[in-house]
Amino acid sequence: VQLQASGGGLVQAGGSLRLSCAASGLSLDSYAMGWFRQAPGKEREIVAAVSRSGYSTYYPDSVKGRFTISRDNAKNTVYLQMSNLKPEDTAVYYCAATWRVNLDSTSDSASRYDYWGQGTLVTVSS
Repeated sequence: VQLQASGGGLVQAGGSLRLSCAASGLSLDSYAMGWFRQAPGKEREIVAAVSRSGYSTYYPDSVKGRFTISRDNAKNTVYLQMSNLKPEDTAVYYCAATWRVNLDSTSDSASRYDYWGQGTLVTVSS
């Protein structure tokens, strides 16, 4: 089982990036998905989550209106579109999968996720 996150990089404030999370060894349509981030010296935090069905999403206030999570089950891939990026968005971003929630539910708790990607670094310069 592997989640491969990609798409990170260096971007100026106000710019955009799209992260991808490709899965192998599992079918993502059986999992709710989340994107988390961890900045140096800070705890890991949720930035987006999507239900198995794709109908429900969750965003914390810090990214609401700027980040969009989506999933393409046919490609076994989940995306995180980030726009209007800010220096405080600088972090390593991780995708994660959980089977522990219902079809139309999401989870904002890292402890409920079963599989994690290796992380991709996003750096936003001011």
